[in-house]
Amino acid sequence: MIGGMAERVIAACDGASKGNPGPAGWAWVIADGSELPDRWEAGALGTATNNVAELTALERLLAAVDPDVPMEIRMDSQYAMKAVTTWLPGWKRKGWRTSSGSPVANKDLVVRIDALLTGRSVEFRYVPAHQVDGDRLNDFADRAASRAAIVQEPAGSAYGSPEPPAAPDTVRSGGRGRSSGASGSGSGSGSGSGTKTATKTSARKTSGSARTLNAKFPGRCRCGQAYAAGEPIAKNAEGWGHPACRTD
Repeated sequence: MIGGMAERVIAACDGASKGNPGPAGWAWVIADGSELPDRWEAGALGTATNNVAELTALERLLAAVDPDVPMEIRMDSQYAMKAVTTWLPGWKRKGWRTSSGSPVANKDLVVRIDALLTGRSVEFRYVPAHQVDGDRLNDFADRAASRAAIVQEPAGSAYGSPEPPAAPDTVRSGGRGRSSGASGSGSGSGSGSGTKTATKTSARKTSGSARTLNAKFPGRCRCGQAYAAGEPIAKNAEGWGHPACRTD
C-alpha cells in the first residue's frame, strides 16, 4: 500500500472493455511532483463490461493508497464517478435499488468502494477522454487499461513494465482537453467537430429488451469512453453509447 506522504496524492484510473462485454482491463497511475506518471499498475479482468472495468480501476487505486493520504482522483467515466458519489446515498436509502426500483448494477464493487472511501479525503475530478493535449495521467491510465484488456496480463512500475503504447482504437477529437468537477452537468459525450456520429448498420438483440446496433463509425458514449467502429451500441437519452450505460 502506498503511503507515508504528507501531501495530497494526484492520481487517475481507467477501465477498458473491448466489446462491452468483452476482454477487459483496469489501470491506475499516481503522479510525481510535476504531475507526470510515476507509479502505476494495470490488470486483466477476463470478460467484463466497461462499467465493471471502470469501477474495478477505482477500487484498486483506493486499495493501493494509504487511507490517511488525501487524494485527487481524475477519471473520464461519468458513470463510475456518479455511482460512488451522486447516486450511492440514494441507492443505500432504497435498499440498493435504483429510482426505478431495479437492483443496482455492480453492487458488490460499489459496496467495496464505499467502504474504501469511508473516512478518507478524496476529491474526484472529471476529465474528458481522448482529447488532444488532454490530461496526461488520464491518458496514461487509459492506455494501460486498454493494453491490459488486449493482452490480459498484469503490468506496472513494480513489474518494470515500459510505458503502455497508444490504444489502437483511441479516438481523438480536435479540441483541447478540459476538466470539471464531479458534480458538473456535462455528460462526457461531447466530441470534436470532426468526429463522425454512429450510423445504423445491423440491428440485433442483446440481453434485455434494448435494441442494439453495430456502430459504423467510432464515437463516444455518455460515460465518457470511446467506442470503436463495429462495437454494439444502444440509443439513450443523450445519443448513442454502450448498451451497459443505458439508464432507462
